[in-house]
Amino acid sequence: MKDDVAGPPDPVGATTPHSPLRPIWCCRACGHPWPCARARLHLTAEYADTLVTLSVYLCGLLHEAVGDLYRLNPADGPSPQAMFDRFLGWVPHRHRPG
Repeated sequence: MKDDVAGPPDPVGATTPHSPLRPIWCCRACGHPWPCARARLHLTAEYADTLVTLSVYLCGLLHEAVGDLYRLNPADGPSPQAMFDRFLGWVPHRHRPG
């Protein structure tokens, strides 16, 4: 499931960051699966010049999320493809000219 890229507007004065609530890996601010649309926008801006670093960071979080979610529900966890799409499938990538 892909989040709407723009996402719903944050309430004025909202102070809760769009960060993961572990071990269920939903967003603390909006309740959507993390990384939510707002978290994706923030991460893309924060790592705009180092997208490889963003991918490595998200790979580590993907590993942790899979472990947490499997422990919570080993019989009916998300598919590997769904987890890849959720954590890494949206990351912008640049091709080398050549």
